Amino acid sequence: MYKVFRWGVRLLIAVIACVVVLGGLVYYFASRSLPNYSATYEVTGLSAPVEIVRSTEDVPHIFGKDDPDVYFALGLAHAQDRLWQMTLLRRTVQGRLSEVFGAETLKTDELMRRLGLYDAALSSVSAQDDYTRKALEAYARGVNQWIEIVNQGAMGRGAPEFFLFDNKIAYWTPADSIAIMKLMAVQLSSQLQDEVLRARVSLAGPDLVRDVMPDDPQQAVAALPAYASLFPDMPRGIQTASTAPEGLLSPFPGRGMAGASNAWAAAPDRSAAGGSLLANDPHLGLTAPSIWYLARLQLQSGGVIGGTIPGMPLVLSGRNKDLGWGLTTAYVDDQDLHIEELDPDDPTKYRTADGWKSFRTRRVIVNVKDATPVTLTLRWTDNGPVLPGSHFDLATVTPPNSVVSLSWTAFEPHDTTLTGAMELMRAQSIPEALKAAEQVVVPAQNITLADQNGVALVTAGKIPLRDPANDTQGRMPNAGWKPENHWKGYLPFKDNPQFIDPKGGIVVNTNNKTVDRPFPYNVSFNWGDTQRIQRLSKLMGEREVHSRDSFISAQLDTVSPAARGLLPLVGANLWFTGDPAPEGTPERMRQRALEMLASWDGEMSEHLPEPLIYAAWMRELQNRLIRDELGPLAKKFDHLEPVFIERVFRDTQGASHWCDVIQSAPKETCTDIARQSLDAALLDLSKKYGPNLESWRWGDAHMAEQDNPVLGKVPGLKWFVNIRQSTSGGDFTLMRGRTRGGEGPDSYANVHAAGYREVLDFADPDSSVFIISTGQSGHPLSRHYDDLSELWRSGEYIPMSLDPALARAAATGITHLVPTEPTPGR
Repeated sequence: MYKVFRWGVRLLIAVIACVVVLGGLVYYFASRSLPNYSATYEVTGLSAPVEIVRSTEDVPHIFGKDDPDVYFALGLAHAQDRLWQMTLLRRTVQGRLSEVFGAETLKTDELMRRLGLYDAALSSVSAQDDYTRKALEAYARGVNQWIEIVNQGAMGRGAPEFFLFDNKIAYWTPADSIAIMKLMAVQLSSQLQDEVLRARVSLAGPDLVRDVMPDDPQQAVAALPAYASLFPDMPRGIQTASTAPEGLLSPFPGRGMAGASNAWAAAPDRSAAGGSLLANDPHLGLTAPSIWYLARLQLQSGGVIGGTIPGMPLVLSGRNKDLGWGLTTAYVDDQDLHIEELDPDDPTKYRTADGWKSFRTRRVIVNVKDATPVTLTLRWTDNGPVLPGSHFDLATVTPPNSVVSLSWTAFEPHDTTLTGAMELMRAQSIPEALKAAEQVVVPAQNITLADQNGVALVTAGKIPLRDPANDTQGRMPNAGWKPENHWKGYLPFKDNPQFIDPKGGIVVNTNNKTVDRPFPYNVSFNWGDTQRIQRLSKLMGEREVHSRDSFISAQLDTVSPAARGLLPLVGANLWFTGDPAPEGTPERMRQRALEMLASWDGEMSEHLPEPLIYAAWMRELQNRLIRDELGPLAKKFDHLEPVFIERVFRDTQGASHWCDVIQSAPKETCTDIARQSLDAALLDLSKKYGPNLESWRWGDAHMAEQDNPVLGKVPGLKWFVNIRQSTSGGDFTLMRGRTRGGEGPDSYANVHAAGYREVLDFADPDSSVFIISTGQSGHPLSRHYDDLSELWRSGEYIPMSLDPALARAAATGITHLVPTEPTPGR
């Protein structure tokens, strides 16, 4: 027995030793890809030496002889910290994820190949001005130089993720940077999803659309024809979607998950210190690392500092010495779906106003890891590429013997957006910035501007010009063969919304409606916000003058205007009614919850129970209101729609009929549904968090989920690479933390938020502050992988100055790039 025990101990020790050795080897090879920020590299592609000065937070401050050298160094710095992220973004837009990930990403690749965005990026290289082309070329040389350094120095392939895959890293090209800008358009556009859903709701009942999907937050009326009347062969009723969700690593946002943001600015006469102020916090899906990366560039026009996206040689949101700018998604309706009728005798042709016409076709091969390559036949009509019914639930709105095509500004083959962005970050005044904005095509953005003298807001991006006789005004799929449904070009830039030095001295945008113009000059029927704008307008209007601190306070504000507006309305007949119920009964729990909500001010604090009770109540209420009318479509409305709830409880145009459950004999009132919904919500919460309402915390449910898209799915590793943090805020607060939605166990998780924040003060520019949601490095073993995340969570910032002396004084590492030989033609 002793002998068995002894050998058992030896075996256990041997296993532990093997695990330790194996772990040590894994750590050794993974750590090889950690860059040395104090190294000197001899490189090709520079005209003179360059310094990359790293701050304590790993922010690179880049100093070079000329602008191409600076962009070269930015490309190298991006690759040092985010090479895997860059290659993943590139593979996504190229439709080549399946070469690495196998069949799981095939659906994503198929859709990206059909859209052809990378081909449009290739065509757009020649459309850039000379300065931008040189910048793109220099940036690509910098990325490729780091790939060479990694290969020559055996530096762990550049990132730990590369050890999991056999594919070689292709060299970077100028088209790759343009393609990533187009990928941003994918993440910031969701008009086509709304078109499909509006058509599906119309098929369920034309009158339902005006309530559940109102066109205009200020005038909730949907004056559009019934979808079935446009296509008589389309089956009536709710069509069940047989399509699966978009593939793994899909960049296409779910409904309500397209880009969102806040930006506002105050002119000098509205500033306590006498200098313009600007705040910006773009909202995108949370990931680890963040999509954002802080950097400072010393260009010939002066220093530029702020937020970049690895893969592009741009400061997308930030400031230079004289100008600050911020971005918010403009929600321009830049997508249209078209029903293309097939020739009954020849399905290779589709109907046009001039008769049947052959599709333009091309066959491509998608290579799939560990599987047979897949051949796709791509088809295009005059309106755009054909999309199969297996995407976006298109099959549910496609009549028999038809297919669907898509028009989108992202298909523009001469896209000058990169040129416009380059001009913007070198502009020295608002007029120069407005001129730069003319070059932007897609994604359409509201650019908020502040210089030494004033403020402005302009919508940058192409706005399609539609025919006034368009069948659906771009709100639902239309008949692709009708000339009146084709785009007539774009609105001239002078017709884009512009607000320059407004009388009140303040410009604001929260993705809210910016103009009230009739179709076809209305910009959009779908806007990204009806709630945050109420809170921001109040905060900006209640002070005569503002300061950097008041802007920070507004940026971090967690009061929900939706909660403040809906709770008195929904609970109007429930507050303080009835005798006190016995302890431990559902009635008493409801009374206690109502007492707590009655004294709550709507602050979505992570430490309070009221936000959780409110969120669960509203979710249950909306689901009960719509599920009998919309059936399976109810799942598509997986986030609270405040305008809809308000219409129902105010009985706008008879909308209170939603409260009556069609399938039940009694006639339920809105008070009945409100009470039943609250009881059901409390019962559900008590199962998870216990019966003591006072002990519940919104932050326990509203955890920020910043997941590594690849390593975060590996068992064991996910506990080290995924970042989880309790957060305040909610779907409708200025410090927005968009919830996942739906009815799953993590439905209140924070998955879409401000991954980047900036507050600029031109009275004291060096006091301007910035933050991103994770850290600068994409390497999980780096101390800079998540070192900024706790600051971000707690509402703190870091200062970033354009003073070279300050950057060098606080340097924790300086990378020296020394040219081996001048670049020909420079």
